[in-house]
Amino acid sequence: MTIPPSAPGTPAVTPADQGVGPLLRAWRERRRVSQLELALRAGSSARHISFVETGRSRPSEEMVLKLAEHLDVPVRERNALLLAAGYAPRYPETPLDDPALDALREGMERLIRGYEPYPALVVDATYNVLAANRGITLLLEGLPESLLTRPPNAMRLTLHPEGLAPRIRNFRQWRGHLLAQMERQIALHRSAALRELYEEVAAYPVPESATGGEPAEPVPYFALPMQIEHEGRTLSFVSSISTFNTPMDVTVAELAIETLLPADPATVKYLHSLV
Repeated sequence: MTIPPSAPGTPAVTPADQGVGPLLRAWRERRRVSQLELALRAGSSARHISFVETGRSRPSEEMVLKLAEHLDVPVRERNALLLAAGYAPRYPETPLDDPALDALREGMERLIRGYEPYPALVVDATYNVLAANRGITLLLEGLPESLLTRPPNAMRLTLHPEGLAPRIRNFRQWRGHLLAQMERQIALHRSAALRELYEEVAAYPVPESATGGEPAEPVPYFALPMQIEHEGRTLSFVSSISTFNTPMDVTVAELAIETLLPADPATVKYLHSLV
């Protein structure tokens, strides 16, 4: 199942007219790095960092990018820092259906197809599903069309009471894991769109069928599994998320490939029986 990307990218949440100094200071404090430590990392001085943050010194374009790198600022927000400092954005935001990304898109689709019969999907920065394989389609069978409207959202599909939530046997535990994951991403990316999604899905009622905080079965697994009912049997998966190293495009930087690895022999045997 391939889904054309139709949702716009997550907008930067920091106004360019705030000035680069306060923005850099906010990122430094968010990362809990002192001015001296940042200066040592960037080959500068604490005095210069202080001058930049207070607006007494205008950093060069190179220095803005160097500080952003050492503060692990997301690519989209690096553009916002450059704009605030009076420079042009460095990183383009290419639509995923642009011919320039044909090879990347085809490679991702080939990757998730090759992962079958195990589930795999590609999501953007706000968990909109851009592509999914037949393993994912299997898990989504029977969900209402309202949740599958393009582009479907992985968090809504999983946590909505009309979605997968009633089928997940250890739902409270899995829900807690997903919400904590989103909280970590909000702290890193400062995304208003992600915050809005978090508030929406966190407010969903927990299905009455959801079990308590413990998994439905004892879990001798190496990682927390999602235990989901499918046609009278319980399938168990652990999740792995991959992103691109050193991306130079906002769109590519915000892509993630999630794979669901079978967590027990019974799940492996069942999925292979469907091939």
